[in-house]
Amino acid sequence: MRWMVVLLLGVLAAQAYGKNTDAHTVMVYGGQDGPGWAITTELPAGWNKDCCTYAKAIGVNLVLYQGEWTGKPERVMVLNVWPAKLPTLAAEVDEDRQHYLQSDTHGKAEAFAVTNPRAITCQGVLYRGSDHIDDAVVFCDPGKATGVRYSWSMTVNETDPNRQALLATFKRVVEQSGYMKYEKPAPSTAAK
Repeated sequence: MRWMVVLLLGVLAAQAYGKNTDAHTVMVYGGQDGPGWAITTELPAGWNKDCCTYAKAIGVNLVLYQGEWTGKPERVMVLNVWPAKLPTLAAEVDEDRQHYLQSDTHGKAEAFAVTNPRAITCQGVLYRGSDHIDDAVVFCDPGKATGVRYSWSMTVNETDPNRQALLATFKRVVEQSGYMKYEKPAPSTAAK
């Protein structure tokens, strides 16, 4: 039954966003301990997705990666979804920026511009580490009524020859991400 719900949500997401249902759409959903949610995006050509093995092992909701899973953070797109706790998206970004710059006192933070055509408010930061490893992080808020916020992130070596192409692919994934309310099935009441 659960696979039918996921399939239905995938079809509805593709129709709602005007996508061809043959496109490689990725969906992950959750909210067992809070508001139900589903996040969709397009899977880039040549990339793999995982929500249930590698993602769970590192405590996130979804990972997108190329080739074989190595467990290394570089070149992996990571989706995190959490119940909204801070009052605004800007507060989420400020807290993350402050934590990063305290951890790497010689690191730098600059804007990473994204535009989500689904009218989801997103704000991005490109952290340039003193170790020459950069982290692109984009926080998104699908609205106060949803009760959740989410972020996409990806780590890229400053000297990676494919750095610009990877960041462009990451940006497309973020910009194509969408939110849907996930209706949890009602508990069954078996007749006695």
